[in-house]
Amino acid sequence: MTQRALDSSGEQTPGSPRPAMIDAGAELDPVHPVDLPPSGHRATGLTTAEVAERVARGEVNDVPVRSSRSLTEIVRANVFTRFNLIIGVLWVIMLFVAPIQDSLFGFVIVANTGIGIIQEWRAKRTLDSLAVIGEAKPTVRRDGVAAEVSTHEIVLGDVIELGPGDKVVVDGTVAEADSLEVDESLLTGEADPVLKRPGDPVMSGSFVVAGGGAFTATKVGREAYAAQLAEEASRFTLVHSELRSGISTILKYVTWMMVPTAIGLIISQLVVKDNNFKDSVARTVGGIVPMIPEGLVLLTSVAFAIGVVRLGRKQCLVQELPAIEGLARVDVVCLDKTGTLTEGGMDITEVRPLNGSDEAYVHQVLRSLGSSDPRPNASLQAIIDAYPAGGDGKAAWTVTEAMPFSSARKYSGAAFTETDGTSSAWLLGAPDVLLPEGDPTLDEIEHLNEQGLRVLLLARVPSGELDAAEGDVPTALVVLEQRLRPDAAETLKYFAQQNVATKVISGDNAVSVGAVAGKLGLAGAENTLDARRMPTDPDEMATAMEQNAVFGRVTPQQKRDMVAALQSRGHTVAMTGDGVNDVLALKDADIGVSMGSGSEATRAVAQIVLLNNSFATLPSVVAEGRRVIGNITRVATLFLTKTVYSVLLAILVVCSQVEYPFLPRHLTLLATLTIGVPAFFLALAPNKERAQPHFVRRVMRYAIPSGVIAAAATFTTYLIARHHYSGPGALEAETSAATLTLFLVAMWVLAIIARPYTWWRIGLVAAMGLGFLIVLVVPWLQDFFALKLVGTTLPWTAVGIAVAAAALLELSWRWVGRRFGA
Repeated sequence: MTQRALDSSGEQTPGSPRPAMIDAGAELDPVHPVDLPPSGHRATGLTTAEVAERVARGEVNDVPVRSSRSLTEIVRANVFTRFNLIIGVLWVIMLFVAPIQDSLFGFVIVANTGIGIIQEWRAKRTLDSLAVIGEAKPTVRRDGVAAEVSTHEIVLGDVIELGPGDKVVVDGTVAEADSLEVDESLLTGEADPVLKRPGDPVMSGSFVVAGGGAFTATKVGREAYAAQLAEEASRFTLVHSELRSGISTILKYVTWMMVPTAIGLIISQLVVKDNNFKDSVARTVGGIVPMIPEGLVLLTSVAFAIGVVRLGRKQCLVQELPAIEGLARVDVVCLDKTGTLTEGGMDITEVRPLNGSDEAYVHQVLRSLGSSDPRPNASLQAIIDAYPAGGDGKAAWTVTEAMPFSSARKYSGAAFTETDGTSSAWLLGAPDVLLPEGDPTLDEIEHLNEQGLRVLLLARVPSGELDAAEGDVPTALVVLEQRLRPDAAETLKYFAQQNVATKVISGDNAVSVGAVAGKLGLAGAENTLDARRMPTDPDEMATAMEQNAVFGRVTPQQKRDMVAALQSRGHTVAMTGDGVNDVLALKDADIGVSMGSGSEATRAVAQIVLLNNSFATLPSVVAEGRRVIGNITRVATLFLTKTVYSVLLAILVVCSQVEYPFLPRHLTLLATLTIGVPAFFLALAPNKERAQPHFVRRVMRYAIPSGVIAAAATFTTYLIARHHYSGPGALEAETSAATLTLFLVAMWVLAIIARPYTWWRIGLVAAMGLGFLIVLVVPWLQDFFALKLVGTTLPWTAVGIAVAAAALLELSWRWVGRRFGA
């Protein structure tokens, strides 16, 4: 079975076994019974013929594991929307009653929808390909041979091997158990792992924290209810994020405003004013269409989808799309040292015999301990590498009892029959757990820890019982050097620059962890705390978490409590990890980040999986989330400013009983130059601002005054023009003057939102202004858009009103910034 670096396994409670908390799934199939091997015998598994027979019967684990929506769902979600329906009906009407240039808004919607489908399809393909790379592959015995297979290839009756960190992928019954301990907390809420024996049930969704064994699949596919729950919980989704729910809330309010306003506008233009019918319809539609912020949903989807593709290129699997947004809001990152700040492997630098122990004998003990565990963690693997079986021509002793490492105990052990027939029992683990307080050896260990070295104590147990009891004889210190990740220092520096607090939480000695963090330049690394002295009161724990940066000797349950304590103070917490001891904290954190080489259990509960195992990828995820949220907040203000001024203009027209000043072609031109094109570029631009909460309030506090000022300035110009122009062509001249004012005010809103300026932002704003100027001076474009400025008095009056409105915009934005914060 594949070995994993599990410095800290999972939580357990030593002692006598407890009965399983749940037994759902323990019943065997009444029609096709599953034969369990006799106790103590190794199960050989199904034969190839039996597997084929069960596949033919449909007894296969066929629950679909999807990382994204299907193409049909993507098309349906992008095409069949409430606003697409409204615009589609209006488009069809305009195609019959007005020139093609008044129907341009419909072609824009078709293009937008197509872009949305293509971008989300690209994101789907990226996610699906990454999901295959990150897919858990259980080890199954068939024809007596163990081999990795995909989860969906498991059939009823398969014998599936288990080791530390492995996730139970289907329901089954234990066939073999070697100190097998399973954590069922994700199913039952019970934090204590359950010691499993042959015949006990195991449930899909649980995971192994210590020991090993094998189980026989008794329920697969849709019959395994817990597996269905896990599949639903981990399914990729485009919903349930503050950003998307905020946009939905905005669209709901827009609908409420739009319906009565549109009805009033229709009555005003078709009944009250005795105009040409087709012209009245065109101006009515021209008043309704701009109320709809149709491009806002598109740009949000596109921004998210492009974010997925960008992160996918960096081997980052986003299992839940809102995780991109969530990590951007994070203000505390909790890091597990092993596998995050350090690489999985370690090297032995020194073995120091204690109490006059013979060095050669100590080496033989370590050699035998290495051979006692078929699934060694990183520390034991370093011992195996240094003292392999058969080294120095000496074979390992015969193992009579073994106790696997557990992060709750902080030690492992084994009992042996030595070559001369004598018996001995040994413990290997954390010195400050195995030694009593005040032991002089601890001072020596403290000096080693201060250098960032990891120290294990080898102790002999005179009683022969594998338990850390008084009387254990310290025999040697095993000094290990951890391999620092070359990219960890830069990543920690990035978080410090972004005002994201970093907390290192580890099962290792706090001083040793602090020294490692100090080497990597972590601010506050000297503020260490031994979690055994951590207060249990949540409020006091939260205070301790805020005051310290490094925590050692942390149990899995404490990790979970520490995350909850930080959240109770209003922090948004991300947790990274790769071992099963991190699962509970990963599940409860706002954002869980797992390494691709981590255990199946951690990859299953994490929202983000770093398939390249590089901690340095995290800043890219944070930056992508900030880009999405910050930019969508900016462009949402553009779209909603348009909605506000469109609704207000319609209300003013209804109350004044005048013709609506614009045709659809005018507002299509304005929306394209002041919103559509610039919003697309702004939505995909770099943005490093930390995401702020209350998206709806932040957008509306700027959009409402901007929309009010734009509507007031435009309608003022329109009323002045109505008194200035008369005779044939007057309405077209009035519309042109009003369009000029609205364009200039909308451009000023764009100029404010584009800040802080860079060369390309200035170029973008200038290009949009140039585009409008070209329309005003090129004759055939003047005719196409029905825009022609008449005389000089009204055009300059329109410019003057726009300048006054721009000054008001600046004042209002600055007041809002001071009053409510940027």
